[in-house]
Amino acid sequence: MNGSNSEKPALFSPKFLQNPYPTYNELRGTDPIHQVRFPDGQLGWLVTRYEDAAEVLKDQRFMKDISKLYGGSMDQMSVFTQNMLFSDPPDHKRLRGLAQKAFTPKLIAGMRNHIQEIADELLDPLSDRETIHLIDEFAFPLPIIVICEILGVPAEDRDKFRVWSNSLIEGTSGEIGVSIFEHMNQFIQYLGEWFAKVREHPGDDLISQLIIAEEEGDRLTEKELYGVVSLLIIAGHETTVNLIGNTVLALLEFPEQQKLLREHPEMVPQALEESLRYNGPVEFSTSRWASENLELGGRQIRKGDLVVVSLNSANHDPAKFNDPEIFDITREKSPHLAFGMGIHFCLGAPLARLEGEIAISSLLERFPDIQLNIDKSELEWRPGMIVRGVKEIPLSIV
Repeated sequence: MNGSNSEKPALFSPKFLQNPYPTYNELRGTDPIHQVRFPDGQLGWLVTRYEDAAEVLKDQRFMKDISKLYGGSMDQMSVFTQNMLFSDPPDHKRLRGLAQKAFTPKLIAGMRNHIQEIADELLDPLSDRETIHLIDEFAFPLPIIVICEILGVPAEDRDKFRVWSNSLIEGTSGEIGVSIFEHMNQFIQYLGEWFAKVREHPGDDLISQLIIAEEEGDRLTEKELYGVVSLLIIAGHETTVNLIGNTVLALLEFPEQQKLLREHPEMVPQALEESLRYNGPVEFSTSRWASENLELGGRQIRKGDLVVVSLNSANHDPAKFNDPEIFDITREKSPHLAFGMGIHFCLGAPLARLEGEIAISSLLERFPDIQLNIDKSELEWRPGMIVRGVKEIPLSIV
């Protein structure tokens, strides 16, 4: 991913998807708060420097719910936006509070042994192979099984969630067609049928808790229930899939770091933090809108302006990180923005970190020599304005 000596590709172009960092490097130096037409046609500001990015993520004058400014529904996908990620106080606190009970560090830490069992069960049938497909056979099924168990939905439906999630996430590229709306409707129908079953026979899972939840007298509305559960299903695995994949790619790109990690497996948590900084699984923040006229990094931002943060650009800012283009697992504790900052800091960060740690540790322990068995230029990066990851990573493991 090193972009120091590369030609700068145009924003959002196919070449940009392969390696956005040369573009970010130039923007941070010449136009760090850059006005741009996003792939969905909206005109807005792209924030690329760390200092400005942190300010936007923390400053609640940058609102997540545009309906508070203009009224009405946010868009045709509003059923998927009635959750804490797309809300502002006081709704944000209520919605996040209902979900975060299942994601406390203590509860997540208690899942370590079970997640290890899942990882082992996935890797066992791969051990006598010469090649594996990392995403399909390991990086995807591990987190989707875990989040399905937390929520209480059947693990056998995980492939459906992958189709629906891909459609919704990659639809952010602006190429929304008939399929995305078909998938939205299928997802909504599935959730409705599942909610009906849970209402009749609630269990100890998170969906049961959300359905019967009452927090200071406030229940979830029907739309909020759909919004929160869809967010947890999608965000509950997407970040980890790409964290695992991007970490493996970084270790392949920097073999001396892979060697160091094999010699010192206790450094896996540090390696994951460096991976989150170096090529994070979430490329951009979700949209924010200025709730008033304000100044940001010397730019005049008008009320109603769309503002998006490039998390990965901020994490490569040399004003914050020494030698940012180098993947270095010995780097000091990193103040990266991969999980955001402020009240919208990723709820599932402890779970993603634990799953990533177990996945990378288990993979390196099982397979002493992993190599990419295609040229890295052949990797197909996923489209869209949210996640950063490849569709598949074919590996030779012997």
